[in-house]
Amino acid sequence: MKSGRDKEKQNNRCISSHMQTLHRRLLHTLNLGNRHFDEKTNRWRWQCANIEVQKNVLRSIGAFLDSLSGDARAARHAVVKESVPDILGALLWILQCKSEALLSMASTVAVKLVSVLPNPLLQSHTLDLVYCLSSLLSSHQEVAIPCATALNFVISNLSATSEKEVMEALKEMETSLQIVGNIKDFAEGAKKIEYFEEMTLLLSTILWRWPPSRFPVCNDVILMKGLANIHAKTDSSTKLALLKLYTSIALCDSAARKLIKDEEVFPLMFVQAMGKSNPHAIRIEGFRLAQCLLRSQDNCLKVVGLCGEALVEAIICGMTETRLSSKKIGNNHGSLSVEACQLALITRWAGDHHTNFWKQGIDRVLLNLLIENIQDQLFEPVLSLEKQIYMAKEGLKANYHLDIRSYLWDILGWLTIHCGENLNPCTRGSELCINLLITCACLSFVDTLEKWCRICQKDIDDHFQSEPVLRAVLMMIHSPCNSISSHTRFLLSDVLKVKGMPCLKSLLHTLDYTSSLESYGSFDKLQLVVNLIGFTCLSSLPQYQRCIIESKGIRVIVLLLKRCLDNDIHIERKSFTPHLHTTCHERSCCCFDKGDWEGSNVLLFYSLLGLTEILHQCDLLRENPHQFSREVTNISPQLVSKLQEICTSNSFSPGVRWYVSYLLTYFGYYGFPTELAKRIGKSLNTEEYSDMKLVVANGESLSVHAVILAVRCPSLLPPQLLPCRKSSKEIADNFVRETMREVRLSSHVDYEALVLLLEYVYLGCLHASEETAKKLKILAKRCNLQPLFQMLHRHCPKWGLPFPSFNLTSSFGLAGSCFSDVILAAKSNELVGWTCNICSNTVPHMHVHKVILQSGCDYLQGLFRSGMQESHSQVIKVDISWQALIKLVQWFYSDELPDPPSGCLWDNMDDKEKLFNLQPYVELYWLSQFWILENIQEACWNVIMSCLDSSWRLSIKIIKMAYNLSLWKLVDIAANLMAPSYRLLRDSGELEEFDDALVHLIYSASIQLN
Repeated sequence: MKSGRDKEKQNNRCISSHMQTLHRRLLHTLNLGNRHFDEKTNRWRWQCANIEVQKNVLRSIGAFLDSLSGDARAARHAVVKESVPDILGALLWILQCKSEALLSMASTVAVKLVSVLPNPLLQSHTLDLVYCLSSLLSSHQEVAIPCATALNFVISNLSATSEKEVMEALKEMETSLQIVGNIKDFAEGAKKIEYFEEMTLLLSTILWRWPPSRFPVCNDVILMKGLANIHAKTDSSTKLALLKLYTSIALCDSAARKLIKDEEVFPLMFVQAMGKSNPHAIRIEGFRLAQCLLRSQDNCLKVVGLCGEALVEAIICGMTETRLSSKKIGNNHGSLSVEACQLALITRWAGDHHTNFWKQGIDRVLLNLLIENIQDQLFEPVLSLEKQIYMAKEGLKANYHLDIRSYLWDILGWLTIHCGENLNPCTRGSELCINLLITCACLSFVDTLEKWCRICQKDIDDHFQSEPVLRAVLMMIHSPCNSISSHTRFLLSDVLKVKGMPCLKSLLHTLDYTSSLESYGSFDKLQLVVNLIGFTCLSSLPQYQRCIIESKGIRVIVLLLKRCLDNDIHIERKSFTPHLHTTCHERSCCCFDKGDWEGSNVLLFYSLLGLTEILHQCDLLRENPHQFSREVTNISPQLVSKLQEICTSNSFSPGVRWYVSYLLTYFGYYGFPTELAKRIGKSLNTEEYSDMKLVVANGESLSVHAVILAVRCPSLLPPQLLPCRKSSKEIADNFVRETMREVRLSSHVDYEALVLLLEYVYLGCLHASEETAKKLKILAKRCNLQPLFQMLHRHCPKWGLPFPSFNLTSSFGLAGSCFSDVILAAKSNELVGWTCNICSNTVPHMHVHKVILQSGCDYLQGLFRSGMQESHSQVIKVDISWQALIKLVQWFYSDELPDPPSGCLWDNMDDKEKLFNLQPYVELYWLSQFWILENIQEACWNVIMSCLDSSWRLSIKIIKMAYNLSLWKLVDIAANLMAPSYRLLRDSGELEEFDDALVHLIYSASIQLN
């Protein structure tokens, strides 16, 4: 062990004699000042009022820091560490003195200090620096510029532990507002461009770390117009600063939507920034901005509609940058291709951009990124299968662009699953490229499965790259393009000739074992997913069906599915795909996107898909009707019940619900049940409120409701009543002449099939045997009920297809308003110029239907049946506002209560706007108690509590409203929220307009709190 003297000698070698001399001078100049103990910070503070001493101190600090610059080892020397408190103390004192003669010099030294000293040495002084530098941003530009630079450096290097307190300090100092003001001043005045750039960069750094500040900046119209004008006429460095600011703003999805609304300027601006003509740094930032803006499907499709071709061209160009260099590409090219590949993941959504990708040769681009110099080898238009396999094997061995390979597999998978049935590689001249891509994927698939069959973690170094290629092959197998799907199955069968059966048995064994584990590490979860995807792909190949059945493969998947349904196993894709983790997603806010089609629990999705694939390929009910029932005999009732719950629940993804619906067809259930359909279904074939009879050839009839048919199955309506042919008034005049209209159907319509069809129309689903379901197929096709037709024929769901909804809101318009038999009228309010396109009544109202209202409300059902005067009235007055009435009717017709604004949109509203948005929910909460609407009552209560928790001042208005409506539970909650501020409210006089009883209630709550 070295002695203390040896260590001291070794440390002294880290700093030169010149550096030691500068350090002694620094200590000497610091000793010219005084030190006092600050009780607030519990530290000794340097101070000196003499300007000459201050100037010498600044020179000494600057010289000492210059000597450390570029020498990381010296900067961590013990001498430096011991000097930091004195250096910082002196610098902060001089800055706080705000002497005009020294401020510029001191702020320049501050930049040196934060850029030279290691970040850990500054951590304990971060808050002092933030407060001091923030206070100087309003100074003249010679001071403000270096202060902004230094503050930017401090905030950029914040540790996670100090981030919160620094953001609170910035909020207290109103730093963002000051910077925004400075940027506006630049747009109006004559300040240096460096002033604008540093202020913009500082603001972007703050917004990156502090979500609440994003939307207010985006909502500043003057600022945003000024930024747009500056972007149009500035050079590269300024554009880069602007792009960074836009990226930070776009981390808020509400702000991103607002930016994209500027259709004429903004989308084209960020697409152009990604173009090849720009410097590398601008292109990189352009891609990052695009990733933030397009992380939701709605935003993506909107931009694609505006400039889709240019967007795809920029992505393709960015992906191909790596071809400009050798395999050992530089960091710049590498990072650009990664950013472009990340943006290319917009292919996960179907849309017109897919057409653009194929037009611009995405297949060639992907192949070039998988195999080096592949284009030089494609001198023959046609290659044998053996030659293709050889080329792919040799190319993959080179491990070309491994850093982006996971992206490439994902992009390939999305492109093939969303390509459409009409994609024909032969007509495009790209058949060879696509075939080689499929070959590469299938070879990688087999290689990956072989590795995982060893079940040894240390054997799989690149295990996180396993899932993307398996998933890509799975998607190609399920591609709607027959040539891609069939060639993938053919090629997979070919490369698995020898290894396929051992792989399958190993997969089944591993699935059986891992699915029985009590707990899972990240590796176990990945292994489970990899094996399940591999099994699903193999089950799509006919030659493995017998082995799957004999090896109890169905039982293994069903038990795994049951564990997922019991919430024993939940695995998110992002937990084992590091390439999907980006700072954009980690720092974003206000993201209320619908989520992926597959859902958050990929194991549940793949289990459903695997079971679907087995049943689809084997068609067990035909070939061996008892096989499937034997496999699930012990859990069949529970399984069916769970599957039906999933179908009904909106909390599951569309993909999961689609495959659940498919599986239920093997138990005789066809369709898509919902809670609303259960309610509406009670009216099927009842005389009450029915206005039409469907009569078949043998004279049997069924009572129906025209409004339900108009929305759910318009093919059953007589042509003269179809909304597309006439106006609402013409149909209504024609329709009300008869109380009950009879519609005679064709002699080809089978009564039993019609009953089943109406079950689907009213209930969203039906239960029938195989033989009975056959009768329904023709009628479902004639009535153009595609989802039902698909289920009856057991067509596998198309990836990405929205799940069919049972939504009757279209009956507000031409489709159903003509069949209205009652009006709901809101209480009079200040709506000026309100008109109805059906009648002349000027009081805000809605034309609705008794059959729908009574299905969801026992009170209205009793009212309509009572025989009292109100039951015959054409108008029912509801003592709620127009805004509340709209939400109420929306729930009756869709079983969904619209949500109020949330996230940054809500946080940036003033109290008046918040009250306007919250008041309808309070009214509906009151009405739901009166009308016995438990679902609405619970939903409204949750909304009210969430809003009050986010803004206690709303309680001041809500408590009076709740008191007048006798909502005592809400009154108590509001009083408790106001209790901590009772004295403030009393002293400000805000309680003077309250009833004495309310004041006493708030006072009592404050006493209990204290």
